[in-house]
Amino acid sequence: VQLQASGGGLVQAGGSLKLSCAASGRTFSRYVVGWFRQAPGKERVFVATIWRSGTTYYSDSVKGRFTISRDAAKNTVYLQMDSLKPEDTALYYCAADSNPIFSTQYRVSSYDYWGQGTQVTVSS
Repeated sequence: VQLQASGGGLVQAGGSLKLSCAASGRTFSRYVVGWFRQAPGKERVFVATIWRSGTTYYSDSVKGRFTISRDAAKNTVYLQMDSLKPEDTALYYCAADSNPIFSTQYRVSSYDYWGQGTQVTVSS
């Protein structure tokens, strides 16, 4: 499956952005899809996941501000980001796991497929 992330940009603190992750090649709905982010000089870290059932999980740093969702008809997963903070500035990646395990969904190494990343910059 090929993933294409888009929707990043420059926004002021307190603003919103909506990222999209479009899949091609296979039916997306059978995979767990996650969003990760990587700030300059730091490791790539977990942001959110959505499972086939629609169940979602979030990192503590974004819980209550970000919402992950899926549109099966469009084979696309979204990340709605509200109340953005300067510390949310990073390159955001979407990823898909074809053989998900609950306890390891937070790990970068669990994911088989990755998009190219989209830059989110939040100014103070």
